[in-house]
Amino acid sequence: MQIHIKMKPLFSIIILLSTHLFSCVEEESLADATGVFEATEIIVSAEANGKILSFDINEGDLLKKDNIVGLIDSTQLYLTKLQLKASKNAVESGKPDVRTQIEATEREIAKQEREKERVKKLLAGDVATQKQLDDIEAAIEILESRLKSQKSSLNTNVTAIDAQSKTIDVQIAQVEDQLEKCKVKSPIDGTVLVKYAEKGEMAAMGKALYKVADVDNMILKAYVTGDQLAKLKIGQEVDVLAEFGKTETKNYKGKITWISSKSEFTPKTIQTQDERANLVYAVKIAVKNDGFLKIGMYGGFKMSLGNGPIAEE
Repeated sequence: MQIHIKMKPLFSIIILLSTHLFSCVEEESLADATGVFEATEIIVSAEANGKILSFDINEGDLLKKDNIVGLIDSTQLYLTKLQLKASKNAVESGKPDVRTQIEATEREIAKQEREKERVKKLLAGDVATQKQLDDIEAAIEILESRLKSQKSSLNTNVTAIDAQSKTIDVQIAQVEDQLEKCKVKSPIDGTVLVKYAEKGEMAAMGKALYKVADVDNMILKAYVTGDQLAKLKIGQEVDVLAEFGKTETKNYKGKITWISSKSEFTPKTIQTQDERANLVYAVKIAVKNDGFLKIGMYGGFKMSLGNGPIAEE
């Protein structure tokens, strides 16, 4: 009887250990390869120098692409723009009115043409002389030469003034571009991960302001052995397994978007199914996030769909 009492707990321990070992083996067999979840992260930096007048975001905020989230002081740029516009108006005010300035010469030519026709008629009736007609034709040639010279000179002046005006337009466009860069915008739809600056601080071109990530579309970066590599291709759908703690897991649909062309040593934080495999290949799998996946979370994947329940998107 005493032997029976001592053997019972020992037998229970053996059963528990066997069950635990079996479950560990079963959990390990769920994934063909393991890795870590990542997201497209962008560090947004200042594109202008000046005091930060507004910067109304907080870590965890959801941003839409091109939304204005902050403003850097642009007073000096705006004054420069006004100055350039005034310079353009001054330049264009000196542009000559070609039509007005050649109109007098054209009227004189027209008058001489009429006189020429009158003299021709008088010459036909022997009332006028050939010299009178020659004098009128010479006067017309002089006027036409003067008109041609006026047009050339005036057009040259207009071209030069237009060139100056266009140069100022380019300078205005440059200032407007700098003014636009004083607006801090979100480059993508995403979530604010880190905020590096605050309202009232001085921003310098290139200074990091905040980090945003597209957490709606996660990427599982996993590592496979050379033997597994032959079974994978770009665009292939796979079962992705996310690990929540030590025991809880959840399945997602995923699609392979990138396969490394070079092998590398297995990262220390990653365990492969084949412990003898020192060289592995990185694989990226796109996964639609339902809100539970987090950056840095461990996960794995199986090479074909249909191995478990798929989380709803």
